[in-house]
Order: sequence, then structure tokens, then C-alpha cells
Amino acid sequence: MNAPTTDLSEPGATPQSTAGQLALAESIRNGEARRPVDTIGTVPASRYTCPDHFAREKAGLFDRLPQVLAPSALLPEPGMVVPHDDTLLPNGSARPLLITRDNDGKAHVFLNVCQHRGTRLVEGKDVACTKRMVCPYHAWTYKLDGKLLALPRSETFPGLDKSEHSLVELPSLETGGLIWFAPQEGADFTDARAISADFDAFGMRDLHLFRRKTHQVKGNWKLIMDAFLESYHVTRLHANTIGPFFKDGITSGDIVGPHMRSAVGRLEEMEGVDFSNMADLRKIVTFAYQLFPATVIVPSPDYVNIMVLMPQAHNHTVVEDFMLIPEEPKTEKALSHWERSWNLLDGGVFASEDFRAAELGQQGLESGAIRELTMGTLESGIVRFDAIVQEHLNA
Repeated sequence: MNAPTTDLSEPGATPQSTAGQLALAESIRNGEARRPVDTIGTVPASRYTCPDHFAREKAGLFDRLPQVLAPSALLPEPGMVVPHDDTLLPNGSARPLLITRDNDGKAHVFLNVCQHRGTRLVEGKDVACTKRMVCPYHAWTYKLDGKLLALPRSETFPGLDKSEHSLVELPSLETGGLIWFAPQEGADFTDARAISADFDAFGMRDLHLFRRKTHQVKGNWKLIMDAFLESYHVTRLHANTIGPFFKDGITSGDIVGPHMRSAVGRLEEMEGVDFSNMADLRKIVTFAYQLFPATVIVPSPDYVNIMVLMPQAHNHTVVEDFMLIPEEPKTEKALSHWERSWNLLDGGVFASEDFRAAELGQQGLESGAIRELTMGTLESGIVRFDAIVQEHLNA
């Protein structure tokens, strides 16, 4: 399979708030909260605890649909490559992926498999700078665009057509500062393109990757998504971290295709603020994006966290957290500032609070004490997300 990556971003443009972002901010300022429903809703507990239901989700979502793999900032320059092993093949084993940015600056997603004898082409987990990839077994050599460049003792392969031995490329798209991929041919990236304008508004394609960390969460993937689909917990679960920065329950949300977008009001006064100025908007409104099926993006006032969720089982999720900042720190003071922000969000808010709550919730739901989860109006985004999942499973 050979599906080229398309880069729709145009670096250099001045970020502008999108119409959707402005509408959510205005609804908060006007006290007109926009939520999917305004009644109590429920979600069956079995959606989080049943292995058979998880198998349906894996087959219907993660084995089929486009999904975010990493931010563009993971590979900021041409001539870079990184292995990726945390998504799963249909048989449940790790999918060996390879993300590259070729010498022309184009991103690709390949299977990390040499086309000679099937050996893993690139080992490790770190980003490497290189012009070519050499198989450690027999030294077959590939360019970063996947084409077979050379092989030792080529005379022992009479008539070999190198063009027929390129790496297997998966469908992918780079847009809005994100690299998406799909496990199958024929993937439709329309919804990824539609939401990307919001990320251009945050200038994500020009940001610097400050830190990345992988978390092993002993909870269902939707319990993690749920934490970013409602504001009911913000001033309570996060009372000792970020909760004091936000107004309780002052929130609004909408949907872009299957993706959900929400906004929460901070304590700062909104009156007279020009929402078209993105820098000013981010000081008083915090957006959260739930990219279907399983990625969360939270732009803080001066940085962006991207969490890619990769379900491993009904009660186990790998989460890779990326923190993007405006530029590489050039002073000790700047480095210290960003380290504090990273430790607050990744180690405190996410790991110690949101992910821990997911693990505790998983334990409670598997006890059988609750047959269905009861959601108030501040949690209606969870009910809508569950409906979107079911719509895709029943399609």
C-alpha cells in the first residue's frame, strides 16, 4: 500500500480565531452555555468493562478510522525518523510503525518492516536524524520517502526491480500541526481537515516540542476521554492544581464532524476582550478538543498539550503526552518556567488526577456496583461522545 501524505498547512500565516472558537467564547461571555443536551443522561457501565465491547471498538474504530499519531513538532526538520509501537494490529500485537520526514520536508507513515526478510528496520523509541535507513540484518538501505536505495551484493539478486521493494506506506495526512494515519486504504481525512483550522489558529505547526512522555493507564480509554468532555470535575478534582484558575461550570461546546470542541471560562474578566485576538482569547478561555476517536488537545494560555490515547485492552490505555511551546528555551529562566508548566500538567493534573481518576473509576465499575453512569448537564458531552462511538460501531 502506498498512500502519500498531504501537508495542507501554510507556514507563515498569522493565527486568527476561527468562527467556531469565537462562537463558543461569545456564548460563555453572554451566559448562553451551549451543550448537546440539557437533561440527565446515562451510559452503560459495560461500555467500559466488557472485553467483547472493547473488541468491537477496536475493530470498528482503531483498526479502521483515521487517528492522530503525533504532532508535527515531533519531527521538526527534514531528515528525521522515529519508530512508533503503541498502536495495535487487528490480531492485538503491536503495529510496528515508522514516522519519517523526508529530505523535502514531507511526512510519511510506514510499516517499520524491511522488504527483504521482514526485519525491523529502525529500532528504539527516540527521534533520529538521518538521510537514509539501513536494515541491521543485511544492510538494505532505504530513503526517507520509503524507496529502496541500495542493497549489498546486488548481483546476487538478478533482475530485482528496486521500485517494487519500497516500504509499505499507510494512508496519512499532515495538517494543522498534526500527523494523522489510517490503518486501511481508502481512509477519509475530511473531518481531520475540517478541524485543522482551529489548530492553525493556535499556531501549532510552528511550535517547539518541549517534552513527551508515555503513560500506562490501567483504565478504559473512554474514562480518560471523559475527563476532557465535562467541566463538572474541574474545580473539585483539580482543587489543588488548576481548579482555582477556572469558573465553576462556565462552559460551552459543539461538534465538528465526529470531533468535539469545548471551552471553559477562566477567572479573568471577559468584558471588552477582543476574541479575534487569539493571544487575548487564550488568557480567558481554555479550549479542549476531543479528536475522534481518541486524542485530546488542550491549549493553555502559552503552550499546548496533546495526548494521544492508544487503547491496549478494555482496562489498559497507553497515553503519550506532548507539550508544545512557542520556541526552544534559550535561558535557564525560560527552561525553569516551562519545566514548572510541564510538571504541573503532565505529572500533576494529568497523571496524578485525571489518569488516577480513570484508574479508580475502572476499579469501581468492574466491581459491578454501578450498572449505568448518571450524567448531569455539565457532563452531557460524555453522553454525546458515547452516542458518536455507537454510531460508528453500528455503521
